[in-house]
Amino acid sequence: MALNYIWVGFFIVAFIVALIRLAIFHDASVFPDMMKASFDSAKTGFELSIGLTGVMTLWLGLMRIGERGGAIPIISRVVGPFFARLFPEIPRNHPATGSIIMNFSANILGLDNAATPLGLKAMKDLQEINPNKEVASNAQIMFLVLNASGLTIIPLSILADRVTMGSVNPTSIFLPTLIATSFSTLAGLIYVCIRQKINLLDPVLLGYMFGIVGLIGISVWYFNSLPEAELQRQSLLFSSFIILTIIIFFITLGLRARIPIFETFIEGAKEGFETAVKIIPYLVAFLVAIGIFRSSGALPYIIEGIRWTVSLFTERTEFVDALPVGIMKPLSGAGARGMMIDISKTFGVDSFVGNMASIFRGCAETTFYILALYFGSVNIRRTRYAVSGGLIADLFGILGGIFAGYLFFF
Repeated sequence: MALNYIWVGFFIVAFIVALIRLAIFHDASVFPDMMKASFDSAKTGFELSIGLTGVMTLWLGLMRIGERGGAIPIISRVVGPFFARLFPEIPRNHPATGSIIMNFSANILGLDNAATPLGLKAMKDLQEINPNKEVASNAQIMFLVLNASGLTIIPLSILADRVTMGSVNPTSIFLPTLIATSFSTLAGLIYVCIRQKINLLDPVLLGYMFGIVGLIGISVWYFNSLPEAELQRQSLLFSSFIILTIIIFFITLGLRARIPIFETFIEGAKEGFETAVKIIPYLVAFLVAIGIFRSSGALPYIIEGIRWTVSLFTERTEFVDALPVGIMKPLSGAGARGMMIDISKTFGVDSFVGNMASIFRGCAETTFYILALYFGSVNIRRTRYAVSGGLIADLFGILGGIFAGYLFFF
């Protein structure tokens, strides 16, 4: 299992770097810092899992009302032809279709609190049709790689941090970030389609993809034309309206189908609690490994190695100062946010490096967190090429971010 080697690698690399810092630079604080990071990360992992309990209880209860009320056939009629080609393993009108669509929609709108429980529900639904319960299915890999690609139209949390730091034009990274995440999503999609022998030139698949790109383009054009304050107000209003409309839609379907709505909600909500408890060991394990790796100081050495390598081919190495955010994002969302804020304060939030740090934070997802969380929730042991697919998406997201950053800001 790839995650097994990666997890062990974090500890070994961190230990070797810490030994070098102690033996050569006489840094006596490195090992105590690593131990503190391990305890802090374990606490964070537990708190995150407990925090997820309420959100998962809410959304899995609502999803159960939607399923019993007949939402899945309605959604399947809209996206059925597209999903039949992208997820050929999923039977017609299966609950997984609705869960996946809801998860993707929440991710695109930047609604992380809603996206996570919906993604866990999708993984559970996909596991029901998985013939080998310990090995990731093609559908699960496709879902996770697209999920890890991080396509987002409205990066609300990044915009909020830029406003807090006093950016003159906090929304300037809006379009570059979308370009970067589009690179990431397309790369992940193409890679998985090649591995699964899915015909990317299928007319139906192309039609849906061009339609999605067109819808995103119109959304970007509209939101990019708004003043900063109006953009934040309308994006928050739009996101909240969409979520509440979905809730009312599910409840209305339940009333029409004459199901016991409250009892159905409780039935689904119980699954949310059980799933949240199940993921605690997986989440703690990976967050501790990442925390130890960060506190060892290994990342600065990696960055300087990248700077030296890039300088062999081009003089344009300015983006490397912001690259720690892009490298940290697949490992830790909180770590990437902290690095973005630190870099923005050092170089200036509206400087080239500050803008690049914001783009890098939005150009990828917390890949290892997602893989550990989602695969752990259904006890998948062999992830096959899910890790490589997620990392390829992250790599192209960073490359897309570099392209967009130089195009808009240099």
